[in-house]
Amino acid sequence: MSQPPLPGHTPFAQLPRAHGAPLGRGRLRVEPEDFQVEERLAFEPDGDGEHLLLWVRKREANTEWAARRLAACAGVAVSAVGYAGLKDRHAVTWQWFSLPRPRAGEPDWSALAADGIEVLEVHAHRRKLRRGALVGNRFRILVRDLAPDPEALAERVAAIGARGVPNYFGEQRFGRDGGNLAQAHALFSGASVPRVSRHVRGLWLSAARSQLFNETLAGRVADDCWDRPLDGDRLQLDGCNSHFAVEAVDETLLARCARLDVHPTGPLWGEGAPPSRGGVLAREQAVAAAFPGWPEGLAAAGLAQERRALRLPVFDLAAEQVDGGVRLAFELPAGAYATAVLRELLDDWNDAA
Repeated sequence: MSQPPLPGHTPFAQLPRAHGAPLGRGRLRVEPEDFQVEERLAFEPDGDGEHLLLWVRKREANTEWAARRLAACAGVAVSAVGYAGLKDRHAVTWQWFSLPRPRAGEPDWSALAADGIEVLEVHAHRRKLRRGALVGNRFRILVRDLAPDPEALAERVAAIGARGVPNYFGEQRFGRDGGNLAQAHALFSGASVPRVSRHVRGLWLSAARSQLFNETLAGRVADDCWDRPLDGDRLQLDGCNSHFAVEAVDETLLARCARLDVHPTGPLWGEGAPPSRGGVLAREQAVAAAFPGWPEGLAAAGLAQERRALRLPVFDLAAEQVDGGVRLAFELPAGAYATAVLRELLDDWNDAA
């Protein structure tokens, strides 16, 4: 059985921008040190317990690879190693890991240096580190060959700090050349798909769900209503997943939205109907209708109907022009993508010469 044609989706690079045209072209990740990410945990180490909490610096080592090397060094099962988030390989990252306290005593972590892994701190802890146990991530990024007008750069930084950016899912979510989307569409259409692990199948489902969200957000960016409430919206409180209904927009809600206290949301499709109402619900249903079988397939897979903020606040954004480029620093909440910020500043970084 051949794969059915994929519905017309908007590639990540073509999603509308909220803050105007990019300020230029630049190159990312020329060297691993050009892209640095530092995790911020949502709690402090316990100081006692049967687990170890490790503060690790990694260079050109993704999270799963580092977890395997830490497990081998400590003599524990890979499944026993915990981490709060996934980090890319081509970067320098500071990340927390946990593992059961080795029976033979603490190993010689320096043996991992050849793998680009350095254990900086070791703390006793009571439990395994769980996914999502982060406040956020701090980014330090060098964009090479970007030379924007200084005044335009300052204005863009100020605008992003005041309004945030559209909270798009990053293109890495969709696989190489959108392969995860193609597999999800085949799955929903009843076409033959390869036998894969539950993890890989989950990546396909997540990609489809994320694309539906991005398409909904793109429509609101195009209409310049991505960062303000509409009648029928569900508004999310900043810093948590709680959301509430908007029956009618008033000055109080507009003021809360302007100060980034609450954010409009879009659907993460699953079982049941979105809780939005009126014109907002009509927008969301129109997007879903353009992808026949996707919402039903996500519901059949057992995913719950959830909401995600349309807007991403960007904390402490700073941009410094240096020899050969621009150095950026900012902090994002957990689950957000740095590419959502970068695309509001520059263009075609992967292909720039």
